[in-house]
Amino acid sequence: MNERLRSALVQRGLTVDEVAAACEVDPKTASRWMAGRVPHRRHRWTVANLLKIDEAYLWPETGQRTSRLGAAESELVDTYVNRASVPRDIWMSLLSGAVKQIDVLVFSGTFFAQTNPHITRMLQERAQAGVRVRLCFGDPEGDAVRIRGREEGIGDTLAAKIRASLTYYRDLVGYPGCEVRLHDTTLYTSIFRYDHHLMANPHIWGLPASANPLLQLRRTPGGEWFERYGASFDAVWSTARPWAPDRQEQYHHGQD
Repeated sequence: MNERLRSALVQRGLTVDEVAAACEVDPKTASRWMAGRVPHRRHRWTVANLLKIDEAYLWPETGQRTSRLGAAESELVDTYVNRASVPRDIWMSLLSGAVKQIDVLVFSGTFFAQTNPHITRMLQERAQAGVRVRLCFGDPEGDAVRIRGREEGIGDTLAAKIRASLTYYRDLVGYPGCEVRLHDTTLYTSIFRYDHHLMANPHIWGLPASANPLLQLRRTPGGEWFERYGASFDAVWSTARPWAPDRQEQYHHGQD
């Protein structure tokens, strides 16, 4: 019996069925974890994040395995064949669990709002709790967006998608703890950083971001992937300009 896991569930008031639902597995599988079986790395991360407890505490035996892995591999929580295949619950868990920072670097990031109709309110709530929120979208008037649209074969559609996406975030402009900026850089990777967790969505030429692979990372001692992607966000952010919604964007938002 994994007494640490059992005790953590009791303290949080959670059931085995709720853990199974969060991990999208059969309750019998979650019961085996209670009985002592070690879950897959992805499921260990999900359970630890759900319980707000370090994974190494719940499964100390995995620490020895990790030490034999390279630092980069220990940062890798999971991989997805494309961004669209990432379960919505993971995005929601990362967002609601952030306590220090939420950073988003995309061109349009349409899915970010479409999969979560309460995204603005949730970001405002995290900001009220002391989280620094920084959203960085492609400049619809910039060269980088124009080139990317041509490469994807959609022309000016990408710029239009960005303008539509931005309307969801107009209430964040000027909101304490929140910033929205526009960048005009070649975007090699879409980045979503939540404290010590990061989703890196590398871009493949000619394909939309949703069709490209995604790496789920966590910050670990000696790891480089997380730090490099984090530094990449900061570099783009430093060159981006603040976004100020114009009257036309507000008008269209009111008509939706």
